Amino acid sequence: MKPKLAVVGSTNPVKLEAVRRALEALDGPNAWHVLGRAVSSGVGDQPRSDQETRRGARQRARASRQLVPQADLWIGLEGGIERIEGMWYTFGWVAALNPAGHWGSARSAAFPLPPAVARLLDQGWELGPADDAVFGTQQSKQHLGAVGLVTEGRLTRADLYAQAALLALTPLWRPELYFPGGSHGASAG
Repeated sequence: MKPKLAVVGSTNPVKLEAVRRALEALDGPNAWHVLGRAVSSGVGDQPRSDQETRRGARQRARASRQLVPQADLWIGLEGGIERIEGMWYTFGWVAALNPAGHWGSARSAAFPLPPAVARLLDQGWELGPADDAVFGTQQSKQHLGAVGLVTEGRLTRADLYAQAALLALTPLWRPELYFPGGSHGASAG
């Protein structure tokens, strides 16, 4: 059986891996081909609120659909930060869209950033470069991510986003629970 096509609105290897993991958890190995495409999120380079981050994920999914309309699924992932009670927290949003026009979305866990990183964010830095400066890394957002740096690799950005991707895909995988009379958009079953 030919794999279905999922288009991710990013070429970041961490985001592609997270989607692969989620789709494999839902439909097993080799059921999906995951294709990354560079698209604009339509929000700032560093979303600074939960709402802006969620909007960026949805816009990435929409832009993916415009680029590859024949796909079976379009997914956007967006990482963001938000100040809560004086501390910067980071998290990611995942939004998934199926051909029937049904959406699924979920947010990852959020965690506080170290004060040294927060000081750079206060100066307007993006999280990835701030992490790289503080931890002496390069392109950390395409590898461990902030969560991997603070946990010394015990939990990576791909791990964090894979959970959110699985939860975002669940309404499309189980449409009978979310869209009465809806079509099955994310599973071969």
